[in-house]
Amino acid sequence: MIKLSMKNSNFSEVKKKLITRYLSNEEVHIKSTNINILLNRVKLKQKNEKRKKLYFSAFASTGLLLFGLIIF
Repeated sequence: MIKLSMKNSNFSEVKKKLITRYLSNEEVHIKSTNINILLNRVKLKQKNEKRKKLYFSAFASTGLLLFGLIIF
C-alpha cells in the first residue's frame, strides 16, 4: 500500500506542475515570420536551380560534342 500511495502522490505532483505550467500567465514567445524573407529565399533557390540546370546542360552538351568529335 505504501508504494501505491507514493506513486499516486508523485503522479499528482507531476500533474500539478504540468497544469501550473500551462495555466501560468507568463509571456508566451510567439514565433513570427516575415513573408518577404520567405519569398526572397524561394526566389534565390529558384535562381540557383536555374543556374545549376544551365551549367549541367552546358557541360553535358560539351561532353557530347567532344565524344562525337573523338568517335567520328
